[in-house]
Amino acid sequence: MSNDKQTENSTWSGRFSEPVSERVKRYTASIPFDWRLAPFDIQGSLAHAKMLHKAGILSQDDLAAIQRGLAEIRGEIEAGRFTWSLDLEDVHMNIERALTERVGDAGKRLHTGRSRNDQVATDVRLYLRDAIDHILVLLHQAQTALLDLAEQHAGTVMPGFTHLQVAMPVTFGHHMLAYFEMLKRDAERLADCRRRVNRLPLGAAALAGTTFPIDREFVAQELGFEAVCENSLDAVSDRDFAIEFLAAGALLMTHISRFSEELVLWMTPRFGFIDLADRFCTGSSIMPQKKNPDVPELMRGKTGRMNGHLVALLTLMKGQPLAYNKDNQEDKEPLFDAADTLIDTLALLAEMVPGIKVKPEAMRQAAAEGFATATDLADYLVKKGLPFREAHEAVARAVRAAEAKGCDLAELGLAELQAFSNLITDDVFAVLTLEGSLAARDHIGGTAPAQVKAAIARARAKLV
Repeated sequence: MSNDKQTENSTWSGRFSEPVSERVKRYTASIPFDWRLAPFDIQGSLAHAKMLHKAGILSQDDLAAIQRGLAEIRGEIEAGRFTWSLDLEDVHMNIERALTERVGDAGKRLHTGRSRNDQVATDVRLYLRDAIDHILVLLHQAQTALLDLAEQHAGTVMPGFTHLQVAMPVTFGHHMLAYFEMLKRDAERLADCRRRVNRLPLGAAALAGTTFPIDREFVAQELGFEAVCENSLDAVSDRDFAIEFLAAGALLMTHISRFSEELVLWMTPRFGFIDLADRFCTGSSIMPQKKNPDVPELMRGKTGRMNGHLVALLTLMKGQPLAYNKDNQEDKEPLFDAADTLIDTLALLAEMVPGIKVKPEAMRQAAAEGFATATDLADYLVKKGLPFREAHEAVARAVRAAEAKGCDLAELGLAELQAFSNLITDDVFAVLTLEGSLAARDHIGGTAPAQVKAAIARARAKLV
C-alpha cells in the first residue's frame, strides 16, 4: 500500500510519509464532543458560501449544490442518522467530507478563503450566543418565580442574620428580593458578555487573513453578528469570550449556591422555616423518616464544577503564544458542560421556587427569640437625644438583663427598661414589636412591607 493510500483520509496527507497512529488519532480527535457544533458549523458554512458566490468565487450552481447538500446533512444530523467518523477528527471535516460525497467538487470549494481555525472560532461563538440566549430566558423565569414568592410574603416576618446569628427582623419577601437582585446582575453580565461573543472571526483564515476578495461584513450580517473581529491573529486565538462567560456563569452559580444553602438550612428541624415540594427531594436507603433536599444540595455542589471550568480555561490560555494552538481544542468540553449545567440548574430553580412552602410561625418565633429589635431600641434612644454609643451600651445591658431573665426585650416591664435609661417611656413598646421594627425601615431598599411591595412592582416593570 502506498503512503498516499495510507493517508487518504487525512486533510494534510500530501505532507506526511506515514499515517497518524491510532492512539494519536484517538487522543487528538474532538468529534466525540464537538459534534454538538454541527448546526452552527452548517450555519456558518451557508453564510460563507453565499459570500463566496457574491464575491464571484463560487458559481451559482456550486452555491446551490452546497446549500442542497448541507440541508440534507442537517436533516440527517437532526434525525440522528448521520455517521460520525473518528478518522475525520472533528465536526468540520466530517461535514465537509459528507458534503463532498454528495455534491462533488462544489463541496471541495467551500473551504476557499477560510481555515478550521476561524471556522471553529465562529462555530463556538454561534453556539455560545445561542446558549446565552437560552440561559437569559431561564434567568427571567427564575427571577419571576422569586418575585411571585416575594409578593406572597411581602409582610411575613423572619429573622435577618449576620454571622448566622439573629440580627434584625426582615420579611421573607425582602429576603427573596435579595436573590432577585443577584440574578438581575447575573443577567446584566451575561447580556454584556453576549456583546463580545457576538463578533465574527470568520475571514481571519488560519491566522493572517486570506488573499481572496472576501466580504466579512456580509457574513457578519448573514449570521447576526454585531461586528467583525478586527485582528486576524486575535480572531483565531482569542478565547476571552468563553472565559468571560464562564466567569459570569461561576458567579451565577455562586448566587444559586448561596440560595441553596439557605434552603437546606431552613428545611432542617432546627430552623423549620420552609419545606420543599417532594419532587425536589429524595429519601434515605436506611432511614425511612428522611426527606433530603438533594436538588439544592446538588446545585450547591455543581458550583464547584463551574468554578473548575473557569480555572481550567484560564490555565489553558495563560501560556499560549499567538496564534492558534491545538491546546484550544480543550476549551469545548468545559464550555459545553458549563452551559448545560447553567441551563439545567436554572430550569430546576424556576420550577423549585414556586414549590417552596413557607412556615411563618416558625420564622416569627425565631425572630422573637433573638433580641432582633435591640437596634430599634438603640435608635429610639438616639431619637430621644442620647448619643448612639451611649444608646448602644444601654441596650446591650438591657439585652443582658433580658437574657438572664429568659425573655425578650419587649417582655421586660417599663420600670425594668427605664433602669437602663430614663429617656424610655411607654411609647417604647411600639418600637419593640416585630411589625414596628419592619415598618420603621420605610425607604427604598428597606424591609418595610410597603417598600417590599414597591420594589416588586419596580422589578416587574423592568423585567418584562
